[in-house]
Amino acid sequence: MILLVLGIALWVAAHLFKRAAPDARARLGGAGKGALAVVLLVALVLMILGYRQAPFIGVWTPPAFLVHVNNLLMVAAVFVYGMSATTGRLRGKLRHPQLTAVKIWAVAHLLVNGDLASILLFGAMLAWAVAEVIVINRSEAWVRPEPGPARKDVLLVVITIAMYAIITAIHAWLGVWPFAG
Repeated sequence: MILLVLGIALWVAAHLFKRAAPDARARLGGAGKGALAVVLLVALVLMILGYRQAPFIGVWTPPAFLVHVNNLLMVAAVFVYGMSATTGRLRGKLRHPQLTAVKIWAVAHLLVNGDLASILLFGAMLAWAVAEVIVINRSEAWVRPEPGPARKDVLLVVITIAMYAIITAIHAWLGVWPFAG
């Protein structure tokens, strides 16, 4: 679990660095972005390795029907994440679509994973996303972008379906069948 905790700590620290120490981040310039990207990549690798190596310590047993709730929430998470790149009518409906998607993703995974490593990983990511939204809202004003054409939202739905299929295929490839229940 040490790798998992270290990965989570690096992830949170790297993401909050820009807002916690904006002057230090600005002094790093473009090289700082590259360095932070490397730290985030290391954090991600540590979280994946730590999660996969963690012993299974059951905390609770999720009921089987929550698999279906998880899958619906995951479709929503992929859609909301995609809203950050849309130029359609939905553009600007959410201030933090990526962080909102992380929160939906974390809750969905907490519903179907009752082991300690999962609760640690997904709970920490949920807490980080909530904290990040609070920090951003307190430090930056937001100008809501103008909505674009509705056809871009239709494209977002198509992309969401394709991305969800890819994500489920990757889960299956890794040995986790997301439709069991």
